[in-house]
Amino acid sequence: QVQLVESGGGLVQPGGSLRLSCAASVNIFSLGAMAWYRQAPGKQREWVAGFTTAGGSTNYADSVKGRFTVSRDNAENTVYLQMNSLKPEDTGVYYCAASQKVLPCLRYYRAYGMDYWGKGTLVTVSS
Repeated sequence: QVQLVESGGGLVQPGGSLRLSCAASVNIFSLGAMAWYRQAPGKQREWVAGFTTAGGSTNYADSVKGRFTVSRDNAENTVYLQMNSLKPEDTGVYYCAASQKVLPCLRYYRAYGMDYWGKGTLVTVSS
């Protein structure tokens, strides 16, 4: 079983930055893929960004492309989400997710869903 713990959420003004962390209980390379999702108040959960451990790049939703960046510290089993130029519409609960499935590409993981989820961390962008 994989446990994921998010941290780093808080209140930020529009245009500000925030870095979220996701600490995994297992080595990142033992996972097939990891991703960030978010759920804004009154809206459905949406995919934000993700990567396959076998791949060399991260995919981003159009709404955050150019503003958000995913990085990781393999030695610490931690994945980060650096959020810059934050907008009020970025407000929501951010979740870290992971899958142990072996699939061809990220599209398959998005289609079949993730196996493990963190409890989430709240990000509020407001003046």
